[in-house]
Amino acid sequence: MPQFSKNSSIHCILLDIEGTTSSVDFVYKTLFPFASENVEKFLRRHFSEAEVQSIVADLRAEHGAENWKNRTPEEAISSASAYVKELIAQDRKLTALKTLQGKIWEEGFRSGNLKGHVYEDVPKAFERWRVEGKRIAIFSSGSVLAQKLLFEHSIAGDLTKYIEAYFDTTTGPKRQPASYAAIAKELGVASSSVLFVSDVTAELDAAAEAGMRTALMLRSGTFRPNPGVHVSIETFDEL
Repeated sequence: MPQFSKNSSIHCILLDIEGTTSSVDFVYKTLFPFASENVEKFLRRHFSEAEVQSIVADLRAEHGAENWKNRTPEEAISSASAYVKELIAQDRKLTALKTLQGKIWEEGFRSGNLKGHVYEDVPKAFERWRVEGKRIAIFSSGSVLAQKLLFEHSIAGDLTKYIEAYFDTTTGPKRQPASYAAIAKELGVASSSVLFVSDVTAELDAAAEAGMRTALMLRSGTFRPNPGVHVSIETFDEL
């Protein structure tokens, strides 16, 4: 299986999270249920805050007025909670949803009720890449806040010391080449010097179209798509 040499032209490693650094089950069986179970309680505690009000307004605009009760704060909280649970069940990638989930997870991580899952090869790879002088960045559909919390409160300890930058859907959709071009520009590097690692071939296709190098992560026990033109790896030990 092809490997990337330490003397390659790759200067920055851009990583997906779900299915790449962290288990898909952690997202779907821990994080999503935690957000669903706690959204209404969170909104009751923070509904008067301007940022939360803005998130709820964005959710209402996305939902439409039909069946959305908004005459009192109680009705708005009930409507927003029900809609968020529906969006989570559908795994929608709305920015307002991801922002709200990040805030709910923040309380869980900071209280110790949540610990971020990372595969055991992740901290070793982060340390190795730092020694090799490679920069590390994250691009996930989860909010930047959620990304930072996962790595700060991971089962392997605080890994944020290794990560230079975080990108979410406010940069752009993960299946559009323009998003990857924008990331390279923000990092101040040529796209060709960035290696993007993900378990989703459509994301890798977009990154490759933007000029990045790519690697398809095929974690044990997960769905294994045809890698097509992309190099495939099973652990970060191969990079």
